[in-house]
Amino acid sequence: MFLSVFDIFKIGIGPSSSHTMGPMTAALRFLESLRALSTRDDIRRVQARLYGSLAYTGKGHGSDRAVLLGLLGHEPATLDVTLADLQLKRLETDKTLHLDALPPIAFDPTADLVFDYGPPLPGHPNGMMFLALNEDGAPIVMETYYSIGGGFVVNPADQHAAQNDACDADACPFPFSSASAMLKMAKASGLSVSEMKRCNEEASRTPAEVREGIGRIWQAMSSCMDRGLVTEGILPGGLKVCRRAPGMLKQMREEQSSNRRQPHAATDWLYLYAMAVNEENAAGGRVVTAPTNGAAGVVPAVIRYYLDHCLGADAERIDDFLLTAAAIGGLIKHNASISGAEAGCQGEVGSAAAMAAAGLCEVLGGTPAPAENAAEIALEHHLGMTCDPVAGLVQVPCIERNGLGAIKAVTAASIALRGDGSHFMPLDNCIAAMRETGEAMSTKLKETSLGGLAVNLPEC
Repeated sequence: MFLSVFDIFKIGIGPSSSHTMGPMTAALRFLESLRALSTRDDIRRVQARLYGSLAYTGKGHGSDRAVLLGLLGHEPATLDVTLADLQLKRLETDKTLHLDALPPIAFDPTADLVFDYGPPLPGHPNGMMFLALNEDGAPIVMETYYSIGGGFVVNPADQHAAQNDACDADACPFPFSSASAMLKMAKASGLSVSEMKRCNEEASRTPAEVREGIGRIWQAMSSCMDRGLVTEGILPGGLKVCRRAPGMLKQMREEQSSNRRQPHAATDWLYLYAMAVNEENAAGGRVVTAPTNGAAGVVPAVIRYYLDHCLGADAERIDDFLLTAAAIGGLIKHNASISGAEAGCQGEVGSAAAMAAAGLCEVLGGTPAPAENAAEIALEHHLGMTCDPVAGLVQVPCIERNGLGAIKAVTAASIALRGDGSHFMPLDNCIAAMRETGEAMSTKLKETSLGGLAVNLPEC
C-alpha cells in the first residue's frame, strides 16, 4: 500500500480529524449510498448513532455538528461556515433534510443523533452507524463506518478505506511499505526519500499537479498558523482556555527588538508556531491533518522554524520536506496507527514528530539513512503517550503537546545529522513497538476522557 501525500495531508476543519472530519465524511458517503438506492423515494427518516470514543468525546470534538453538516451535504475541505450555520438553524426548526436527488427526509438532531455509551463497534473505537427508515420505521439500509484517524473513513461493507493510494503497488516505481525497504530502494536508486516519494506521486498525477497540490497544502498550513498568531479570545467548549499565541508573539517581538533574547529563544519560536496552529484547530478553524488535526501543529511549526531560523533555508525545499514527512506518515499508518482512539497520543503527536524530524533532516542535507534515524528518535521518545483530553476537547493537553512534539522533532533531526545514519533501533521496530503499546494501553487512556489528565483536575 502506498499512501499519497494528499491523503496524509488533508485540508479540513478542526478540532479533530477522526471525530470531526471523519464523521462528516462518513455522513456524506451515507448520502451517496442513499442516492444509489432504487428504493430511495421510500426513505422517510434518517438516524445516526456514534459509538466508543466517538460517543465519549464526540460532543467535545464537535462530532454531533460534523454529522449534521455531512448530512446537509458539506465537505470538510470546502465548508462554507456561514452557509452551514444557516442550514443548521433551519434543521433545528423544521427537522427535515432537503437534499439533491432525494426526497425530503425527517431528521431531528435531538432524537435522531444518538451517543451510544455501550460497547464500541467491533471494527474500531471510532465507530458509527447510519440508518435510513421507511414510512413504517423499518430500516431500508444500515451502513457502518469507522473513522480510523487522520480523516480516513472505512466502510466494512465494501472493504474499501476512504483513501486513494497514489498508485497501486505494481505501478509505483518505489512501492516501499517498510522503512527497511525504503532504505534499500534509496541505496539502489541513489535517490532521496522525497525524490522516491515524488516519483510515486507522479505515477498517477502530472508533475504540475503534484507541485500545485503540495503548494496548496503548505498555503493552508501557513495561513492557519498566521491566523493563530493574531487571533485572540477564549477557545470554545467551556474550559475557558485563553488563546496564548498572540500574547506570546508580542512578548517575543519586544524581547527581540530590545536584544533581550535568551539562547533558547529559537525553541520558543518553534513552540509558538505549533501553539498557534493548534489553538486555531481547537477553535474549529481550517487546518491540515498532519497526520491528524490533534497533531496538526508539529509539521508546519518545524517548516516555519526551518524557514525563519535555519542557515541556508530554501523555500523551494518545502515540497521535499512534506514529501519526506508524508512517506514516514504513510509507513506509520500502514504498519501501526495514527488514531488517538486506537494508539493514544503516541499515534498522533508521536507520528507527527517522526514525520517532521525526517522532513527537517532531509532539507538540512541528510541522506535517507539519517532521515530514517531522525524519525525513529522522535517516535521512540513519544512511546506510551496517552490521549486523555480534558472534557473531550482538543485543548488540554493537546495544544502544548504539539509544541513539545515540534521541539523533539528538531532535536531528533539535529542528533541524526551528527551521525551517519547507523543506529541501534530501526524505525520499523519502533513502529511495531508503538502498535503493541497502543494495543496494550487501557481504553480509558485512548481518547475517551475517562482517565489520565482528564480525570485529574485541580479543584477550583
